[in-house]
Amino acid sequence: MAKEIQRINVREIRDPSIVKTLDSRSLKLLCHDLRKEIIEACSVHGGHLASNLGVVELIVALYRFFDFPKDKLIFDVGHQCYAHKLLTGRSLDHLNENGGVSGFLRRDESIYDCFEAGHSSTSLSAAEAFAIARDLKGEKYNVIALIGDASIANGLAFEALNNIGCRRNKVIVILNDNHMSISRPIGGLGRFFRKISTAKAYNHMKAGYQRVLYRTAVGRGFYQFTYFIKRRVKQMLVPTTMFDNMGFTYMGPVDGHNIHLLEKAFKGAENATKSVVIHVHTIKGKGYEPAEKDKTGEWHGVPPFDIETGLPKDAHEGQIAWPSYMGDLIHTALESVPNTLLICPAMEKGSKLESCFTDFPERSFDVGIAEEHAVTMAGSLSLTGYHPILSIYSTFLQRGFDELLHDCARIHADMTLCIDRAGLVGKDGETHMGIYDEAYLAAIPNVTVSMPGTFSEAKRLMALSLEKGHGVFAIRYPNAWTKHPNGEVKSDIFDFGDWKVLTPIQNDKSVILAVGPKGEQLFSKLLLDGYQANFVRPLFLNPIDEKTLEKFLVCPEIIVYDPYGTTEGFTKSVEKYLFEHHYAGKFRYYAVPQTFVSYDSVDHQEKRFGLSVDQVSLDIERK
Repeated sequence: MAKEIQRINVREIRDPSIVKTLDSRSLKLLCHDLRKEIIEACSVHGGHLASNLGVVELIVALYRFFDFPKDKLIFDVGHQCYAHKLLTGRSLDHLNENGGVSGFLRRDESIYDCFEAGHSSTSLSAAEAFAIARDLKGEKYNVIALIGDASIANGLAFEALNNIGCRRNKVIVILNDNHMSISRPIGGLGRFFRKISTAKAYNHMKAGYQRVLYRTAVGRGFYQFTYFIKRRVKQMLVPTTMFDNMGFTYMGPVDGHNIHLLEKAFKGAENATKSVVIHVHTIKGKGYEPAEKDKTGEWHGVPPFDIETGLPKDAHEGQIAWPSYMGDLIHTALESVPNTLLICPAMEKGSKLESCFTDFPERSFDVGIAEEHAVTMAGSLSLTGYHPILSIYSTFLQRGFDELLHDCARIHADMTLCIDRAGLVGKDGETHMGIYDEAYLAAIPNVTVSMPGTFSEAKRLMALSLEKGHGVFAIRYPNAWTKHPNGEVKSDIFDFGDWKVLTPIQNDKSVILAVGPKGEQLFSKLLLDGYQANFVRPLFLNPIDEKTLEKFLVCPEIIVYDPYGTTEGFTKSVEKYLFEHHYAGKFRYYAVPQTFVSYDSVDHQEKRFGLSVDQVSLDIERK
């Protein structure tokens, strides 16, 4: 009589060790149900879909073999942690909403989350730290870092690999490769040697051999000689990888959807006496056909969608997103200015640059997850007669601060810096906020920071940025929807560094400096309500337009509305100028506090800080 299949209700899991009790058929059902839960959650709340679907069996296998949380599982980025969260008793209901779970790892959420990050390539550095601490304390547990084939190409990951490979603090690195981007060792001898080198008896004997010989100077010399001979023979007979040459034991590739094979690999890694790289091959998006077939990254991070059709639930009819319009402006620049080049670090899809790469493949460069390289590359290209346009998310530009200062601004490199995702970003939370660049860019000489409120202003700013002699010219814009222009947008008219005074100057009225598209909405709301003031669009946030601001020193009140930056950004620059010029009137501001902003919708985040257009307009009118 066939044994009855045990089916676990994913929503009732409280202890992940239950997966250790399941047979292969029950595990297959569990993986199916985990995927179903992930798809349904993302269809309602949005989230990282394809990356999470691709690692379901891998996460289950990890929990079957290792003993978490005693063993430490460190995710890179964390955008593949949904199955991990479900297995550790967390619901994906209200994913990325206030009161629900985060889409990334959070140490305050669970004892199973030992590390947290939102930017890539940090896992290996963190894993080395955990391994060093373990060994210094004389403790016994495994440290496992799960990193993807895109993340491992980042410089930070290579720095960590270089250190881990030459130390005795053992780390197990799982390389999740869904593109087979690293060359595959082939041949029966290779498999034979790798099987031996990860066998428990072999490693026990090798450790004893070393221990005995290291008791004398002669023994140490003999051990080093025999070790050298072994390595030379192995190098001649067995194909080696980059990881072998860096001091790791390399295993793989392993089918990342075969739990049995994964457990065998984990066993070999646990037996090894030095750090190990397990090369795992997975299918990104596995289990949901549109995500499996995706070749452009469309299903990596998704808005709420209809499961049956795969279409987004909110089509935003009659609207266009700011990144789409800026992508069109970049395309126009490449088309009309022959010496322009485009650089982006892995965000070709997110920043809507596909047409640029299609139409100008020789002048468009996606450097992958390598922000520091992208910035220095842009600065150097400006010295060769080309004008680089670097398109980058605000949160990722943080990683290129040193390069921007040292390799671009210091040499007065003429370049356009398109800063996507400026301001509050909502559900991605603390690690992805675009609110800090205003402040740190203002600290760097030879950097111009601008932010349009309308498409016509953006068009003019892009044209100004392509002119010679301005140095680093940044244009910030949010990932927000606005009314489609339905036709060609006419460029606004203003000069470099100038603010726009939108109303006749009235010395007895308040001055409102309102930044970006939200600033445009605030002006519209106040005008509709009949509120009279001096409305000014501060197109240039750094350096500020002192000539225009000087005209308002006689006004009774100056108000700054900047929902796209912290109080240490544009607000602080205006406040500093007013203080230095002994402004006697009242100064008020509405900006994001100097804090880390947790995940929620942008609307809720704005309301939490009193920054919504309705809140600010009401407060201004009341006072």
